[in-house]
Amino acid sequence: MAHKFINVTNGVTPRRWIKQCNPALSQVITEAIKTDEWVSNLSLVKGLENVFNHELIEKFIHVKQLNKDRLKRLVFRLTDSKVVLDRNALFDVMVKRIHEYKRQLLNLFGTIHTYLQIKKMTPMQRMKLVPRVKIFAGKAAIGYDMAKGIIKLINSVADTVNNDPEVGNLLKVVFIPNYSVSLAEVIIPANDINEQISTAGYEASGTSCMKFVMNGGLIVGTWDGANVEIAEEVGEENMFMFGAKAYEVAGIRANPIPISKDLAEVLAAIDNGMFGDASIHKFVIDQFRGGSDYYLVCRDFDGYVKVQEHIDSVWKNPQEWTTIMY
Repeated sequence: MAHKFINVTNGVTPRRWIKQCNPALSQVITEAIKTDEWVSNLSLVKGLENVFNHELIEKFIHVKQLNKDRLKRLVFRLTDSKVVLDRNALFDVMVKRIHEYKRQLLNLFGTIHTYLQIKKMTPMQRMKLVPRVKIFAGKAAIGYDMAKGIIKLINSVADTVNNDPEVGNLLKVVFIPNYSVSLAEVIIPANDINEQISTAGYEASGTSCMKFVMNGGLIVGTWDGANVEIAEEVGEENMFMFGAKAYEVAGIRANPIPISKDLAEVLAAIDNGMFGDASIHKFVIDQFRGGSDYYLVCRDFDGYVKVQEHIDSVWKNPQEWTTIMY
């Protein structure tokens, strides 16, 4: 009825999040389906299925490389020329408000795990790895000390990883400060994968995943928010899903699992000062040692690591990757 409020899932506009922020991709789409009306009627992009061929895939790949180069220049400038990204690396992006339920910590713990594994490898083993660029961005509420602690830990990890000559371009970690729409318009088109990994049952919708997939990115995510709806549309097999379901959360909290060996190693590395003064990060990680895992970071850690390993295996097969992406 006209006088009642009606709940409608959030959405995003193709005008802003494809046409404006990704003009090269917009041109490819328009030329392929021979109309630009998709900007106001996104269902028209289904017409790409009728002209899908190797030449079109090559155009999409070229656009992605252009957008990676644009982000590479931005990071180079924002880090005072200290961080140079490899355009051929897998760009793994998580940009959103910093909050415990959104689980930037899960992503960061996975990043530290990767770093520790690289340090253990021989030069020959390292040659087989998929280079990764881990991009973080987002703001913390003024009084949210934990969120600020997470931002500090991300930057501390970045300082260590990016200045380790043994690692080189195999892993780069960047926290882009002062996140804004203007920055998002550069970051989002460059993503290969985007992290939508909130604790199941907490994300009301989540519009960033829509922006990312509209720009040719694949979701690594939990069964939460718009991820569920996107999986129904594109097929679960075209997403990298993991983690507890919403109906499982209460039971898991009632019977928390012990910290896994790999996660214990990550926490020990932070405790031992690998990423700077351990006392600064103590309040961020001590909650897990005390048995508190309200947002299921410990519970989903091993699944997160496994899905990232799967992503690497798919990336090594360009034909399989581009088939999923396009």
